[in-house]
Amino acid sequence: MLVGRNPERARIHRLLVDAANGRSGALVVRGEAGIGKSVLLDDAASTAGTMRVLRGTGIESEAELPFGVLHQLLLPFLDRLDTLPVPQAAALSAAFGLVEGPDTNRFLIGAGTLTLLAELADDEPLLCLIDDAQWLDQGSLDALLFAARRFQTDPVAMVFAVRDTAVPFGTPGIDTLRLTGLPRSASAALLDERSPGLSAPARERVLDEAHGNPLALIELGAAQGLGHADPTEQVAPLPVTGRVQEAFRAQIAGLPGATRALLLTAAADAGGDLDLILRVGRTLGATAVDLAPAEHAHLVTLSTSRLVFRHPLVRAAAYQSAPHHQRIAVHRAFAHELALAGDVGADRRAWHLAAATTGPDESVAAELERTALRAQHRGGAMAVSAAYDRAGRLSTDNERKARRLGKAAQAAYDAGKPDRAVRLAAEVASLTEDPSILADALSLRAQVEYERTSPAVDATLALDAAELVPRGDPERAVLILTEAVCAGRNSCRLDVVAHGVRRLRALRLPPDSGLWSVVEAQIGWGEMFAGRPGRAVGPMAAHLRAARAGPLDHLHRIIAGFSGLMLGDDEATIAVMSATLTDARATGALTWIPYSLEVLALGHLMRGRFVDADASVAEGVPMAEELAMDTELLVLKAVSVWLAGVRGDERGCRSLTEEVLPRLDTRHPLGAALARWGLGLLDLAAGRCDDALRTLEDVCAGPAGRDVVVRAVPDLVEAAVRTGDTDRVLDRLADFDHWAEHVDSPVALALSLRCRALLATGDTAEEHFSAALRLQHAHAGPFDLARTRLLYGEWLRRRRRRGDAHSHLAPALTAFERLEALGWAERARTELAALGERPVARPQAKNPLQRLTPQEVQVVRLAASGYSNKEIGAQLFLSPRTVGHHLYKAYPKLGVSRRTELARLEL
Repeated sequence: MLVGRNPERARIHRLLVDAANGRSGALVVRGEAGIGKSVLLDDAASTAGTMRVLRGTGIESEAELPFGVLHQLLLPFLDRLDTLPVPQAAALSAAFGLVEGPDTNRFLIGAGTLTLLAELADDEPLLCLIDDAQWLDQGSLDALLFAARRFQTDPVAMVFAVRDTAVPFGTPGIDTLRLTGLPRSASAALLDERSPGLSAPARERVLDEAHGNPLALIELGAAQGLGHADPTEQVAPLPVTGRVQEAFRAQIAGLPGATRALLLTAAADAGGDLDLILRVGRTLGATAVDLAPAEHAHLVTLSTSRLVFRHPLVRAAAYQSAPHHQRIAVHRAFAHELALAGDVGADRRAWHLAAATTGPDESVAAELERTALRAQHRGGAMAVSAAYDRAGRLSTDNERKARRLGKAAQAAYDAGKPDRAVRLAAEVASLTEDPSILADALSLRAQVEYERTSPAVDATLALDAAELVPRGDPERAVLILTEAVCAGRNSCRLDVVAHGVRRLRALRLPPDSGLWSVVEAQIGWGEMFAGRPGRAVGPMAAHLRAARAGPLDHLHRIIAGFSGLMLGDDEATIAVMSATLTDARATGALTWIPYSLEVLALGHLMRGRFVDADASVAEGVPMAEELAMDTELLVLKAVSVWLAGVRGDERGCRSLTEEVLPRLDTRHPLGAALARWGLGLLDLAAGRCDDALRTLEDVCAGPAGRDVVVRAVPDLVEAAVRTGDTDRVLDRLADFDHWAEHVDSPVALALSLRCRALLATGDTAEEHFSAALRLQHAHAGPFDLARTRLLYGEWLRRRRRRGDAHSHLAPALTAFERLEALGWAERARTELAALGERPVARPQAKNPLQRLTPQEVQVVRLAASGYSNKEIGAQLFLSPRTVGHHLYKAYPKLGVSRRTELARLEL
């Protein structure tokens, strides 16, 4: 029976009840060793009722073996893999070593885990209990946390027990229950139950030293009762965990030598295979009979095939109390026995060899390198890093060490461990003068710094890395210089962009290289930012066409998407990025999804598809948070600032601006310009034209002014006209007209005509307004069209042409209402009131999608396209049941009752 844990039991019980009723939940139980985490998990299992219980346990010595705990958890259900989407099934099969194949994406493994657990929960409510999660291999941990964060309406509860250690163990997005020591009264009750008859001084000493830790109360009390040396006296400076471990050491020290040898053997290998332990033990002169004293002392439990330590601290005490030479002998014996098993035990054998090796050994390093390659095919990026790292330490010369540590650094980055990656990359730089290895290490540091510090730091490091690339490898140089140019653009470091472009011009790619189009596009960017759009358009448009026509890698398609925005070809950008996003979801390339969503959101903004932009941001923000993409998270929130500004959400726009703008200014000035553009739109719609003019002038005259935010110039011109201060914007307008003329985009030309109309005197204004509207009717999005109609209607009203003014103002008001552009709708309403009308807000004018949450928008769109719930879940990394829940909530908002009716809505 649990003593003193009623509140904690109640918290977990609520979690189980909610899961049984279809409300998913996850909980992390944290605390020091022995505080009662495992006992709470046992209690949850015993009270789970009809729930199916899956259990897994992390073991410290298995942390380098990829997907061990995930395999342990899902092993009974591998026959269901064929019910999963094909990419997910293939990823899990590779992770578990069931098939050979190309390198597996770790995010697809997480998606497969989510779907398989959801399938099991369809049979009966599911409880997943993961003990000692701090020792899970990184692949298993990533997959389980990925699933835990995405369950919403499935009957699934997940509980992770995590021991406090010196290394922080993050579980963002999951509630935490922290266990502290038992109250004094509960501690006394537990001690009296387990160690009755202690003298009063001994009882008080144990209560004082245990600090309410149940394991300490039991073990220190037992030590007192058996007359062992008092561990509280011997190790008083140690924390509670140390005192308990010393108590276990004292118990182990009193056992026969052969028993201690078998405990060391069991502690040295996490498998718990009793037959293997006994075979290795025989090399140390021990037999099965010698386990009896340890079993009698309740240090281990035995079955016909398994040996299990009663507590991880027993395992630690058994291993750490043994002399170093005995540990080495045990690891060598394990390596010998596992060699007899062939490939099945190859990874464990390699790690035992490494543990038995005290100095450089090229043969062992090569074994570990083969282990790393196997882990790479299975998708265990952190296992890859650990194996390459250890192989590097055992290498016999610095060049091999540098090469292996460089691969360890790259794998750490792939595993989402940027600090480890940077540390290893810095070590590589101290070991070698090989320019190719140094270029890779410096390039890796650059990529880390993009999200951790700023794109400017990334760009500088990438340029330095490109200098190191041998002349015979121009394609490698292109990849690094592309990183530099992109990062230089985002940081508005036009000098860096120009430097990168000069280096790209100087490269000699093979004539048949697939990188020519991206090189030319990047050179085009340099021309565009230098104010020479005529030289930029051709290569940028060619790369955009290439991206639409055939597969390119994700970065090069994103470059094409930005090129489309700079060319005013928003539809091409949306097409390219939609395809890129579909591919990234299908292949599990999660790190590219937030970047793809950023470009897609900007394309939707420019087209006036605010619901779609909102949905893109809503998907990208939590993913960027999960992947620790701090810079990209800020940029996505800058899009939200723009959306709030255009919708007239004063409080939301300013609050979000205060949150992100100071950090964007130092990290991502291009994102900062986008956010300021949103502020300028907020003020312009509200009639605060002086404020709008100042803000938009900063945007358009700044270093981002020839990038995507060139499209803010018409807003700047409108603000200047409304304040009567047009002279200060003429230079910006000249640049805009020059851009619009050369990109030859109907959207850009229409905006240029609108600016001319605003600045014109006499009847020429009407000619420009009419010409702009003709182009926009055929090519522009609803927001730009409504803005032009509003401005034209205002011009007509001032000339007392009431009927003509109404013919433009009324549809402008309807469009603004559908877009929920409240400030602009109010302006249109005011103009109509000046004509003697009293239009009122019409909620029914709303786009039906605006009644949905962003995630409901995504789900409904895919459902309307004919995708099943399982297929939608695979694309959006949701369980099929959660997809069904979103549809259930969306139907009444859309006025439909079944899936087939979605096809006839304008979605």
